[in-house]
Amino acid sequence: MTNKLIIDGSHGEGGGQILRSSLSLAALGGRPVRIENLRANRKKPGLAAQHLTSVRAAAMLCDAELTGAELGSQTLQFIPRKPVQAGDYFLDVAEAREGGSAGAVMLVLQTLLLPLALAKGASTVVLRGGTHVDMSPSYDYVHDVWLPMLARMGVRAELSLVRSGWYPVGRGEIRLRISGAGKLRPLRIEHRGSLRTITGRALVANLPDHISERMASHVRDLLQQVGMTVDIEAVVMNAACPGAGLYLTAHYENSLAGFGAQGKRGKPAEQVAEEACAALLQHYRSGAALEQHLADQLILPAALCRGESVFSVECISPHLVTNAWVVERFGLARIDIVPATEGTGLVKVFTGG
Repeated sequence: MTNKLIIDGSHGEGGGQILRSSLSLAALGGRPVRIENLRANRKKPGLAAQHLTSVRAAAMLCDAELTGAELGSQTLQFIPRKPVQAGDYFLDVAEAREGGSAGAVMLVLQTLLLPLALAKGASTVVLRGGTHVDMSPSYDYVHDVWLPMLARMGVRAELSLVRSGWYPVGRGEIRLRISGAGKLRPLRIEHRGSLRTITGRALVANLPDHISERMASHVRDLLQQVGMTVDIEAVVMNAACPGAGLYLTAHYENSLAGFGAQGKRGKPAEQVAEEACAALLQHYRSGAALEQHLADQLILPAALCRGESVFSVECISPHLVTNAWVVERFGLARIDIVPATEGTGLVKVFTGG
């Protein structure tokens, strides 16, 4: 058996990304791993419903032996017993906790995608839970930004939304089809090129239509003030509970960047629009190719390529630095994160291929 790797879950930002990255890499490489101090830097440490679902999902792929796979656990042992198997998989975050959960299915998806993309054969994954929840990538972000950027690196996957899921009920559903047997290519985007267009969706579920219209209208006004135009839809969705959110995508010559804001009770539609626009404009003014969230989400695929990946990033976030640390602990790549002008950075991933 390959030597077991010990990962300190309290390292760096000390959140769930350490768990998800470790699970993906352990499944891919058949590497036994023990993760200690899980989510130690969070208000409620240990495994929450979405994290437990990611553990179970990764274990299904490679028939892993699990120890500590329960809610609240701060130590997990994950021992793969088989290579990752392509196939049809179904997971419901609500099953991980009595009373259900709106845990983020996109984070579960990110745990599964790379192992299945590199497995032999096609796979289908159906996930139920929260599709548009705070502090996680939304369906729109994954569909419009993350997957298209991964497609440039050789990942072949299609994502569809069956039903949206919002906090606190969840019960949304997504379907992912992965071709498998992909061969990843390095990503080199030091310069994003000119801004071609901005697209977006203002979403509401089980709320008055005028809320989505107000979000969309305010985005148009805000961006027009700085000389930008946006093609934005106001959309009413099906869901098990009320929800609202706004999601924007900036399309540059050489890259994509995504920004979003969630609505909540007592939060004006205009404030949601202002938050999303502020994030978009901050990235635009940075001049960097990638916004901060996309950069840390591309570290893993870049480490699985043969060759060197290079990309500039809006800011060097704790998530980025921590994810780079996890990759280096697995011995897959050397990652240099070099500060640049006005808080931006340049990321270089050397795999030796």
